[in-house]
Amino acid sequence: MRRLITGVAAFTILLAGGAVLQRTVAQDAASTTKRYLPEYTETGDLLLPKNFEKWVFVGSPLTPNVLNDGKANFPEFHNVYMEPGSYEIYQATGQFPEGTIFLKELQLMLPQENPDGSRTEPSGRGFFPGKLNGADVTVKDSKRYADSGGWGYYNFNHFEPKAKTAKVRARGECAYCHIASAKKDDVWTQFYSRLDR
Repeated sequence: MRRLITGVAAFTILLAGGAVLQRTVAQDAASTTKRYLPEYTETGDLLLPKNFEKWVFVGSPLTPNVLNDGKANFPEFHNVYMEPGSYEIYQATGQFPEGTIFLKELQLMLPQENPDGSRTEPSGRGFFPGKLNGADVTVKDSKRYADSGGWGYYNFNHFEPKAKTAKVRARGECAYCHIASAKKDDVWTQFYSRLDR
C-alpha cells in the first residue's frame, strides 16, 4: 500500500510539473545535452529565449546600411545562435529536430569614417560591431507552423530593448524568402560553415 501511495504522489507531482518541464527541457536519443525548447504564453506568443548568448554561435552575416541605401532589412551584423541540444542532434543526424531554435541578434556597425561605411581601427580598415539592435527568432515545429514550411518566424524588435514576447510573422513576411532561397530545410546553411554539410 505504501508503495502505491508513493507512486500516486509521484504521478501527481509529474502531472503538476510535467507541462513546464516538457516546454523547457527535453532529452533526445541523439543528444546528451538537455534541450531548451520554445516557451509560449497562454495566447501563443513566443517568449524571448533565455540565455541565448550561451548557445552555439554559427555565424554572422553582415548587411551594412551603407550598402543598402541606408535601409538594410536586417541591419547590420546578424549574430546567429543555435540552441545547443538541437545543434548536437543536427551534428549527429544532419537534420534539424523538432523544437530547434535559432536566434539572430542584430548589431549595428560603429559609425563610418569612409564613404564605403568602413572605419579604421588598430587591426586595420573594416566594419566593426557597435550597439545591439534587437533580435529575430526562428522555431521548427512542423505542426504549429505547417502553413510556413514547418518554421515559425518572430521579431523581437529591430532596436533595443528586445521585446519579451513576440507574435508569429505571416508567411509573406519571412517564410517565403527562406522557402525560396535557404539551402537546407529553410535554413541559410550556405552562410554557416558549421551547418553546411
